[in-house]
Amino acid sequence: MGLLPLPKKAMEHLPVEVIGNILSRLGAARDVVIASSTCRKWREAWRNHLHTLTFNSNDWPLYHELTRSRLEIIVTQTIFQTNGLQCLSIMMDDVDEFSAAPVIAWLMYTRETLRELHYNVRTTPNINILEICGRQRLEVLALAHNTITGVEPSYQKFPCLRSLSLSYVSVSALDLSIFLTACPKVEVLSLISLDIVLSDPHASMELSTNSLKDIYVEAISLNKIILEADGLEKLQLKDCTLEVFELVSKGKLRLLKIDDVSVIHLDIGESAENLEIVDVSNFTIMWSKFHHMIAKSSKLRRLRLWAVVFDDDDEVVDIETISACFPQLTHLSLSYELREAVIQYGLQGSFQLENVVVLELGWTVISDLFSPWVAGLLERCPNLRKLVIHGVVSETKTHEECQTLAKFTSFIVRLMKKYLKIDVQFEYE
Repeated sequence: MGLLPLPKKAMEHLPVEVIGNILSRLGAARDVVIASSTCRKWREAWRNHLHTLTFNSNDWPLYHELTRSRLEIIVTQTIFQTNGLQCLSIMMDDVDEFSAAPVIAWLMYTRETLRELHYNVRTTPNINILEICGRQRLEVLALAHNTITGVEPSYQKFPCLRSLSLSYVSVSALDLSIFLTACPKVEVLSLISLDIVLSDPHASMELSTNSLKDIYVEAISLNKIILEADGLEKLQLKDCTLEVFELVSKGKLRLLKIDDVSVIHLDIGESAENLEIVDVSNFTIMWSKFHHMIAKSSKLRRLRLWAVVFDDDDEVVDIETISACFPQLTHLSLSYELREAVIQYGLQGSFQLENVVVLELGWTVISDLFSPWVAGLLERCPNLRKLVIHGVVSETKTHEECQTLAKFTSFIVRLMKKYLKIDVQFEYE
């Protein structure tokens, strides 16, 4: 919803602090400069009360047409006309490399007041961000396309840092571990597409932190990761190739999300007791082993097993066991290859999923087994409010596929006459 324009007199009487907040919400440096040229009062607000400034090469096409030296001058002049910046974002990785000297000047000028720095700049030579911004009051640091070397924890401390994001950064496993210890208050950690240097190809990366609550790891390939984080609440792994991932924690984990991960040994230890959300997709699992890992999660409210492949063809997800182990479950999402055993053994027993109110079921290749599977699960969810059917419908369908889809459509129409209070939705791709 857009902001209504203020009357001219109201604009004239706005305090400069409020104007500074307005300019800060614009974010993009070009927009801030244009807006601040309105009058003397707005220029004063830009100089003394602007707290957020963003240089993003995607915000203005002309960034790509300017020479490197001209662009450096524009950024330098813009930053140096401000006082007390708290959030600085420089996202310029897809323009020419900057000289190191002006970039160092930007950071040195703002570092004492900065609380948040998003830095994605290529420089010649590389700049040691930790050396420049260490021992300051940064609370959020996001680095991309950079190199971290020779971390000195006694000198490069980040005593106030609460959120750390590293994307496409080259760093040794040892330096990353030391860097984390230099951030005693960090609660959120994001590691994306890191180039991790190991002294030995078979060595493990060991990270230890007492303050961490949320970790996101994407596109990382390693032999072994050991994470020791007593207070961890959220663990997310995506598009990773690992032989071993071990979590050493004290049972505060509430969310476990795994997407397109190849891992031989996954161990979350005794961290499953307080799990509330388990979301696993595009993953090969040994169900008996995975279930044993999360079986103590009596507080589990959401369970999603989507596009999973079972390591053993004879394995079956036992819904009765899910019902017994997770009595507080409210959302259940299942999509995997159906076999006769899934219907025969997976739905046996007289169990009820009493608290499940949302049920999502999906197929990649539809078969005649899908209809009885849906019917069987509906019978066991007496308080269901919403059913979502996900399906993949190929552009070139055989006559048999068309017949199967037609049968399912007729079946679901008949079924819904029995469950009039359930909201049924279809999402096909």
